[in-house]
Amino acid sequence: MSRGEADLVASIRHELAAIRPARTCCIQAELAALADSGRRVDVSLARAVHELGTELSQRGAARGWAGAPRNQAESCAADLASTRSAQHCRLALLRGRLLARGSLSLASGSVHLEINVSSAEATHLARLTELDQLGGHRRERRGKGLLVWKGREVLIDLLRRLGATAAVAEMEARGIGREVRGNLNRSVNAETANLTRAVHAGMRQARACTAALHEDLLQTDGVHERVARARSGAPDATLGELAAELDLARSTVQRALAEIERRVSAAQAGGHSAGQPLR
Repeated sequence: MSRGEADLVASIRHELAAIRPARTCCIQAELAALADSGRRVDVSLARAVHELGTELSQRGAARGWAGAPRNQAESCAADLASTRSAQHCRLALLRGRLLARGSLSLASGSVHLEINVSSAEATHLARLTELDQLGGHRRERRGKGLLVWKGREVLIDLLRRLGATAAVAEMEARGIGREVRGNLNRSVNAETANLTRAVHAGMRQARACTAALHEDLLQTDGVHERVARARSGAPDATLGELAAELDLARSTVQRALAEIERRVSAAQAGGHSAGQPLR
């Protein structure tokens, strides 16, 4: 990832870590999710755990799940992966697991998020995301479970649902900017290709017209001779410009040039069966 993309990932993580759920049940779910952070050392994560734990104590409530950190997160996911659980609790759990065990990449062409947990917990989280239509696909890697999201739009929807509104707005703005630049580049490339083809065609037609005039393949004062002289003198002119100069229809100029090229090609091939000079 570039420096800007890495900064945006950090911004998303900080915004999610700063969210403080209002409901006691959501605080309990997020604390269980944050308990198992693996080897990740993150100041914003530590602050979130401290402040959520303090808030829970002040409310006179206990943690919702006990045991080792990994067991807390897995048990919480198992309990919430049912239709009887509240959506706000499921979102709090998923936000916590993203912060504790998630790996987010916004590199161009490879926008994806992975949450790396135990195989059993990955199954519970997949069920949880299915209930809320949050996308995500369950995978296995080296005996571990993964929940994977791929694609900018899918990820933007997930992060918005989890509360990262400011960072998501920046992601959308960057995506629009990238799309505009891409469209502009495609437009410029197409225009350049069209211009190149037009220049090459003009030069080819000018050579054919010069040869036709030199070989007397065109009738004097006829339309074809007029077109040939105009094209010979202005290889870079467009068909529209030639038509305006000659006071002819653009299609007439185009057909005349094509006929001149065919007549010259036949003459150069030794076929003076080219017939009468073109009028």
